[in-house]
Amino acid sequence: MRFFSLNEINLGRDLADRHIFCTIALMRFTKMHGLGNDYIYIDGPLSSVAVASELARAVSNRHTGIGGDGLIIIEPSSLADLRMTIYNADGSRAQMCGNGLRCVAKYAVDRQLVSSMTMTIETDAGLRHVECLRSDATLTIVRVNMGVPILDAKAMHISIDASPVLNYPMTFDGQDFFVTCVSMGNPHAVIIVPDISAILLTRLGPKIETAPVFQQRINVHFVQVDNAAHLTMKTWERGSGATQACGTGACAVCVAGVLTERCGRSVQVTLPGGGLDVEWASDDHVYMEGPAVEVFTGDWPV
Repeated sequence: MRFFSLNEINLGRDLADRHIFCTIALMRFTKMHGLGNDYIYIDGPLSSVAVASELARAVSNRHTGIGGDGLIIIEPSSLADLRMTIYNADGSRAQMCGNGLRCVAKYAVDRQLVSSMTMTIETDAGLRHVECLRSDATLTIVRVNMGVPILDAKAMHISIDASPVLNYPMTFDGQDFFVTCVSMGNPHAVIIVPDISAILLTRLGPKIETAPVFQQRINVHFVQVDNAAHLTMKTWERGSGATQACGTGACAVCVAGVLTERCGRSVQVTLPGGGLDVEWASDDHVYMEGPAVEVFTGDWPV
């Protein structure tokens, strides 16, 4: 299949309007979400990174596109059962997406791309082991081994003379915060606050995401500790903005809570879109469990 640029697509539509014969291919897509963290999924590789980036921006637009937090491409893998490649809504490439992983697992089980409810998925952050605990036509509950958290500041491209970055004092938009940084394959800044409702996420989120100290930008999470087993969080995702949920972020929040002695190693994390169960287990791996939902399928002109 040939992939056309958006300019070519628009030209084709203009020609069609003038009753001049033209043919535009259609790409099948599926929209899925994990706790409202929604992506557009396509099965099969695109011709280039540039095409994928442009397509991600087009389909993610909530006014003129399908609407979503980004684009996820599902492909064969020589290392695992499948590969997922993630593009944020702004077209930038992301290493990892916990909610996306769960949805890829549901997609694979529902369409019999795999022969088992347990599978391995290749990502830009490495291999991840995934198990569908139960599944039906609409909802699948998925448990993911998200791997060992990374605490090294240099690995996260953070220019701070401290590693790990734990309760590190920083000032953003004239406000003082204590920041803990954790990578779950992608970098996260976790900020624990007494009252999450007082946080102006749309103001603070982009300022922290793009702060010069975070050389490759960062995901931002404000967290309220309700008790040792329950955390409430709001998320500003790098490249996508405010989202209903962030699976890797929930894992990072659990790790940050343990390291700063604010919660236990097994917690429920409540996000705007719902709850995730997260455990930083004795094997040093972080496990996340939550839903994956298919919304609809359709065709996009390419």
